[in-house]
Amino acid sequence: MDLEIAAKALKELGHPTRLAIFKRLVKAGPEGLAVGALQDELTIPNSTLSHHISSLVSASLISQNREGRTLYCQPDYDHLQAVINFLQDECCVDQK
Repeated sequence: MDLEIAAKALKELGHPTRLAIFKRLVKAGPEGLAVGALQDELTIPNSTLSHHISSLVSASLISQNREGRTLYCQPDYDHLQAVINFLQDECCVDQK
């Protein structure tokens, strides 16, 4: 994984509200949650939630899918795992 991509993901997860959103989506599973359910559960104003979701989408941490009138957010587990792997890849390589 590229350093810039990992840094972007970690930057977006470094905000408490975005981290709360992402953790809730991870907890929900691959199907994700409707935006309305996220808003209700986390009591985040709609415009604020939209801003944070946009940041997470731009970092490839979540995707969105519309079903009828409902917009769902799903976590991207592969991207999350790639970021974790990036952090762990060189663990202890300098130890003798």
